[in-house]
This record gives sequence, C-alpha cells and structure tokens, in this order.
Amino acid sequence: MDIIEIAKKIEEAGGRLYLVGGAVRDKILGRKNYDEDYCVTGLSGNEFIKLFPLAKIQGKSFPVFRLEEKEFAIARKEKKVGLGHKEFEIIYGKEISLKEDLERRDITINAMAEDVLSGELFDYFGGKEDLRKGVIKAVSSHFAEDPLRVYRVARFSAVLGFDVDDKTIDMMKKLKSELLYLSKERVFEEFKKALSSNKPSIFFDVLRKADVLDVHFKPIYKLIGALQPEKYHPEGDSYNHTMICLDKSCEYTNDLKIRFSVLVHDLGKGETPKQEYPHHFGHEERGVEIVKKFSYDLGVPNAWKKCGIVAAREHMRGGIFNKMKPSKKVEFIERVDKSYLGLDGLQIVVNCDKGGRTEENLDFSSVGKRCLETITAEEVAKKHNLKPGIELGKKLHEERVLWIKNLTK
Repeated sequence: MDIIEIAKKIEEAGGRLYLVGGAVRDKILGRKNYDEDYCVTGLSGNEFIKLFPLAKIQGKSFPVFRLEEKEFAIARKEKKVGLGHKEFEIIYGKEISLKEDLERRDITINAMAEDVLSGELFDYFGGKEDLRKGVIKAVSSHFAEDPLRVYRVARFSAVLGFDVDDKTIDMMKKLKSELLYLSKERVFEEFKKALSSNKPSIFFDVLRKADVLDVHFKPIYKLIGALQPEKYHPEGDSYNHTMICLDKSCEYTNDLKIRFSVLVHDLGKGETPKQEYPHHFGHEERGVEIVKKFSYDLGVPNAWKKCGIVAAREHMRGGIFNKMKPSKKVEFIERVDKSYLGLDGLQIVVNCDKGGRTEENLDFSSVGKRCLETITAEEVAKKHNLKPGIELGKKLHEERVLWIKNLTK
C-alpha cells in the first residue's frame, strides 16, 4: 500500500494525512531525507488501528504507528509538567488541529506540513521564509519547554549553515540550568550529528553565543582565552585554533572518530596555568586525562576515546617527525601504527593542527607504512635465522632504523 492509498483511506474515515517536519523542510531545500514522518488529524488512535490492523504501535506516552516503513502519529499537543526533556503531559486525539500539532515543534523550519493528497503546504509560522533567509527561529514560547532544543538548534545551525536569531539565542540562555537534566545519550546524539556536518565549529560557536558551552563541553570552553604563540598561531587562542582544525578535518575525512580526535587533540591547553601563556608545556600528557574524562562524560564510543587519547599524546611528536633521530622515528611509527588512530588518522590530526601555517605538512604516515611494509618480521627472521622473541624484535627495530637512515641520506 503506497502513501496515497493510505491517505485516501484516512480521508474516507474522516481524517487527513500530512507529511510533517524535517521531510518537508528538506523537500523545500532539495536535500535528501531518510525519514518520512506523518501526522494524522481527525482520527483517534483506535480508529487508525482499525483502518490499518497491520500497523505496529510504538511509543509509551503517545501512539506512533509504524506502517509500510513509515511513522504515523496522531496529532498532539504537549504541556510541560517538570524539569528536563521528558517531563510532559501529552494530549492527543481527533480534536487536536494540525496547527496545534505544529505549534509544539521546536523551530519554524521544522514546523511545516504538506497535505499528502492535495500537496498544499501549511506554514503557519513562516518556516519557508526562514529557509529562504537561512535563519533558525523558535516557533513559539513552547521552545522553552524542552532543554534538548538548545543542542538541536546548534546542530541544525551547523548542518544547514544557518544563523540563529537573537530571540532564540536568548531562549537558549534561559534553559542553561535545565541542560544538566538531559541524558548524555541525547546530548551525544546531537553532537554526533553536528560532527557529521561540513562545518561542525558552528555547533560550538552557537553554544558559546548562548552561554551554554560550559555545561556539557567544558573542556572545549576552557580553550577560550588560552593564548598561543602568535608566530605559530596567528588565528588566536586555543579555541579558535581548535575550531579551525575541526573544520579542516572535514576536508580530509568523514570518519567521525578522526574528527573527534582533531577536536580533542589540544584539550590539555585548557588546563595550562595562565602564567605560562603563550606556551603550553606538557599539554600533551595533560590532555590524555582530560580526553578520558570528557569521553566518559559525553558517552562517546570507546573507539573514539582511544583515538582521541592517541591524538592528544602523539600530535606534537608527529609535528616534529622530520627532526627526530631515526630510532625515535621508528619507535613513533611502530607505536602509532598499533594504535586505534593509526598512522593515517594521526596524519590527519597533524595536518589539521598545522593548517593555516606556512610550514609544510609532514608525511610520516606514508614513510611509516613503507617502512613497515618493507621491513617485516618474517623477512628479518629469515635473513638472520631468528625465531620469534626478544632478539628478533631488536633486529627488526635495527633494520627499520637503518631503512629510515638510508631514506634520509
């Protein structure tokens, strides 16, 4: 049964079917959308299930029906009854109008509906015009009822490259105290989507403007004002440097664990005593513990955390690879190659770290991989008639050091 057939059955029963939310927004923008959500007006949940007995009911607070791989929700409105993201009284049923359903939504560009049968657009709150202007704006005062919307706004701003209007920023500021009631899973999901965008720095810039960056992203917040040597960092403080690096990473990779590694590589600078500015001696080792705690607090995947730790600990060594002695180069290559981040991943971190500077990027990744592929344990064991063990390990290291020496002659 296609969507038109479903809509006609709903119409015959006295209801109406609308495509709503992000699917309408993306259709207007010409963007691909993977989720189609529908709103049903004029029918109760019981009437819907009688029409479509094969529909599966989802949701505890209000009925959402899964049918033909699409979601159908009975029109509803909400009333906040407590703190946090979940404390709502849900009112749903055939008496709820489309406008009432759309009014409870977060931002105007997500509060439009399209009649499935007629194709008519219902835009009570100016969403289409805000799409044209490239602005994110709260639908109504109901925005303040859900603190998760603070992170959703920042995420949409990053994904779409839209500005956030001042009134909405003010609403976000007032929700600061409620952000701690959010689960880290919810926060991480918005952060993850922002990290997937082409310019994730916007996510953090919006949170900074709304004065909420220090709630769930305090290690990033602490980079603000952490001065760096102007000779090497004309871009300004450690926050600006990190944001430039993060956006640069998007030119290299779609791998989110590597983008995360770029984000956290300099977190140790946020804990540098101010009297040491603009230098940040030892920030690599300080950064390791900060990355561990930040990863736990945000609930990032374990692989992300492990990659971030490598980025914090090793990025400075990667930056001086050409100045290392051959033995140190081999130690570095072998150590990083075995890590979760790997040579290619750390190379991206270092390239981004050096972005905007005149110094040429160091290609330790290709040199390292050639070294490891050329000088293998199997070949060294055969050449020197050695069995696996300490002696083979020493000889393997020596042969690789010799290879590096010959390479740089």
